[in-house]
Amino acid sequence: WSPYAGKLNELLGKPVWSGNFMLNEAGGAGSAPSISGSLDFAGAYFEDIWPGFLAALGIAAAADALIPREWLMRTLSRRNGGRGSLVGGLAALPSLMCTCCTAPIAVTLRRDGVPTSTSLAYWLGNPVLNPAVIAFLALVAPWQWVLTRVLIGSLLVFGGTALVARLTGRTAQESAHPAELSRFALRDTPHSFLRTFLRLFVRLVPIYVLLVLLLGAFRGWIFPLDAGAAQAVIPAFIAAALLGTLVVIPTAGEIPILLALAAAGVNPAVLGVLLITLPAISIVSMFMVGRTFTVRVTIAMAGTVALCGALAGGLLLALTG
Repeated sequence: WSPYAGKLNELLGKPVWSGNFMLNEAGGAGSAPSISGSLDFAGAYFEDIWPGFLAALGIAAAADALIPREWLMRTLSRRNGGRGSLVGGLAALPSLMCTCCTAPIAVTLRRDGVPTSTSLAYWLGNPVLNPAVIAFLALVAPWQWVLTRVLIGSLLVFGGTALVARLTGRTAQESAHPAELSRFALRDTPHSFLRTFLRLFVRLVPIYVLLVLLLGAFRGWIFPLDAGAAQAVIPAFIAAALLGTLVVIPTAGEIPILLALAAAGVNPAVLGVLLITLPAISIVSMFMVGRTFTVRVTIAMAGTVALCGALAGGLLLALTG
């Protein structure tokens, strides 16, 4: 929480965002693939997020090693997906993580038997309803942005995740294997912690690094939105809904992007889409959770994020029109 408190204190003194447009580390919109751009973006990105990701691995391993399965299931399991999403989304609020940092914890929760709706809500709730980011937006952006983020973000986290779980057959009645429920033993905690930490590290970090490098290399093609989007509203709207779900950014990384596009005159509908799709999910985090949640659930969640992004675009356009 300390970096967020520092940033909040800075903005209270001078409500002007000082962060940079990190995607530009890899080159401008439409730029050709570049190894140097890939390395520059990856370096800037990992410098920003490595403490959070390391903490996420530690929290995930600690949850697996220290929390008895009976308590976990009793606390986080609910009879219907709506209640499960509510519990998961509320549990996410104090975590203040980006979509990639929260992925290891969401994977561990699901692996330990927490229902899909609850685990999805925790995964999405971290970046979308991050109280620190909402506070930042309130200080540097129009109130319409804040209202759109809170309303559509809540719809996504508390409703969209339950809908995805139901439509994909992943109901809230899912539970851990009975043998897993009695596995907790305090004397096994150090070994269990280390085993889970190393498993998550080996499984997630290589694909994490590789995909961030690839996104940096192809930034110009994957996220081609710049000032030119002000003249091509419909293509930009569609691109924001689809491509915004793929791009990986650190916590609050959407703020300088949105401020720069707004200053260039980009239509509020496009800004509304990115207000949801940029932080909520990315191709990197989807690869990280895909095997645990299943490909079908992950793709359905990505589609729901894009749809909610479109709704946010319509709402922001209505609020500012």
